[in-house]
Amino acid sequence: MKEQELLERLPLARRLAELRACIQEIPLQRVKLEGLKIAGAESCWAAYREWGEGEPPLLFLHGFMATHANWWPLMQGLGDQYHCLALDLLGFGQSSQPALRCDIATEVEFVRGFVQALGLPKPVLVGHSFGGWVAAAYAIRYPLRGLVLLAPAGIRDDSFVKRYRHLRLLLREGAWVDRLLRAAIPLAHWGRWEERLAWLLWLRGSLRQQPVARQFLRQRLRPQAALDTVERQLQAIQVPTLVVAAERDETIPLWHCQTYAAGIPGAQLRILPGASHAIPALHAEQVLPLLREFLEGLSRSQE
Repeated sequence: MKEQELLERLPLARRLAELRACIQEIPLQRVKLEGLKIAGAESCWAAYREWGEGEPPLLFLHGFMATHANWWPLMQGLGDQYHCLALDLLGFGQSSQPALRCDIATEVEFVRGFVQALGLPKPVLVGHSFGGWVAAAYAIRYPLRGLVLLAPAGIRDDSFVKRYRHLRLLLREGAWVDRLLRAAIPLAHWGRWEERLAWLLWLRGSLRQQPVARQFLRQRLRPQAALDTVERQLQAIQVPTLVVAAERDETIPLWHCQTYAAGIPGAQLRILPGASHAIPALHAEQVLPLLREFLEGLSRSQE
């Protein structure tokens, strides 16, 4: 069995490939951001796609091992009423990939530069996982119309190191890691762990393509490195907020979402039954009604 054949057995990998192909029908746009408060990246490019018209504008921020393409199902579902923009974060996808130490503050300033460059009037930020962390940190510092957090990261959790110990090998430099994983492919069938190996191969490939994600994770494989989590600042978020948790999320525990909902004044918490962590790619049909209800509430509050 070849590596590609093994990866094709992974439902999420297949789905993400489909989304990347589908979104190609929308022109990719790039805007140069100038004067950013980012040492080493004061000037850089932001890549994005947009769909639909209407107010308020919705700005989508993707998670790790992802790009703006993951948002296509939700953009399709909301573009009849709203101006949807899906952005590649700094160091991801088609946006600039500068050689610098990236952290949440860096991504926040990148998003701020993008909002200002496009003249977006108080957008609604919709963030998933890592993008949810960035969105929450943005809301602490800058004005928004509303905030939607889908299975957001950003809550300190010292058990992270134990849960993701397997990432240490995948984060290492060197072709020997790839050779080791490929050498295990013929043995996977006998041990009945093809799906697990496919997942590791997919993660490794994604991390190779996203050096910022790899660097960010390497910096945070110690509990004491969790210096930019947001749980102590959530009360500073003063905009209507919807937090969506996935019932079967093996990446972001439910208590992380509950912490967000309890800490942000007036935040709503909704749980998607049976859903996994990949909410934008795999569970758009479940989350769309919740998003529409939330956005309609925003519109009524402005009347």
